[in-house]
Amino acid sequence: MAPTMTTGDDRAEDVTPARPVIADDGDSRSWRRAFGDLSQGWKQRPLWGYLGWQDIKQRYRRSVLGPLWISISMGVIATAMGILYGALFNEDIKTFLPYVATGLLIWKFIEGSILEGSEVFIANEGLIKFLPAPLSLHVYRLAWRQTLFFLHNMVIWVALVIIFPQPLSWTVLLAIPAFLLLVLNGAWISVLAGIIATRFRDIPPIIASLTQLLFFMTPIVWQYDTLLKNPAIAERARLAELNPVLHYVELLRQPLLGKPIVWHHWIVVGAITIVGCAVALVALRNYRSRVAYWV
Repeated sequence: MAPTMTTGDDRAEDVTPARPVIADDGDSRSWRRAFGDLSQGWKQRPLWGYLGWQDIKQRYRRSVLGPLWISISMGVIATAMGILYGALFNEDIKTFLPYVATGLLIWKFIEGSILEGSEVFIANEGLIKFLPAPLSLHVYRLAWRQTLFFLHNMVIWVALVIIFPQPLSWTVLLAIPAFLLLVLNGAWISVLAGIIATRFRDIPPIIASLTQLLFFMTPIVWQYDTLLKNPAIAERARLAELNPVLHYVELLRQPLLGKPIVWHHWIVVGAITIVGCAVALVALRNYRSRVAYWV
């Protein structure tokens, strides 16, 4: 029996009508997808929250004291540096030791956000390649991990405030929005530095070197106010305000130590936050889809 021939018109009638195409930008470089990445990453809080906590547990696995070593090591370093530099600068240990210790707590959070942020995507190469998850998930995980480190270290601040009472007042509540600003800035730094460092692998060592330099340029083991009171170097001392990390440290240290709030630091940090978030969003919009190929 001869096969039945089908004409072109018959084939056209048999074809199932195609589904209507939903209007889409069809471009990976879109604001909708960039904000969608941030939104989807935030919705996966149980995942990055669990991963961030596991990062800390794995670091101190089989240790007797576990994560308490975070506070112990920080306490030893803060005490040693406070006594040493206090003797060198002839400072009162009752005020200088809390000053140095609080500055170190804040600096460790900033340093961790910068150094680990520059490698946030490189360190998660396997997850990025094989897990269909938004890039922001890794940034949230890093921010959460650094927050846990900071909260562990706050035990040192509590102990010092008890041993060396500080003139705390209602301004101590400003430490909460100040820390949230630090977390937000750590997030945009991680996005921006992470994308750039993933593309150019020489960037992380450069950032590490500059971060070490920033430590000595930031008033952590030396007091900025003391330099301003010296007429001989007061004008040159004001050049220290060109260091943005100074404003971030003072933003949180002043309420934690009960010092008068200098709103100039809040204005500078607010301006940097707005500009930094905008630049990081542009980088996320333009290069989010390329990170998986660069890692």
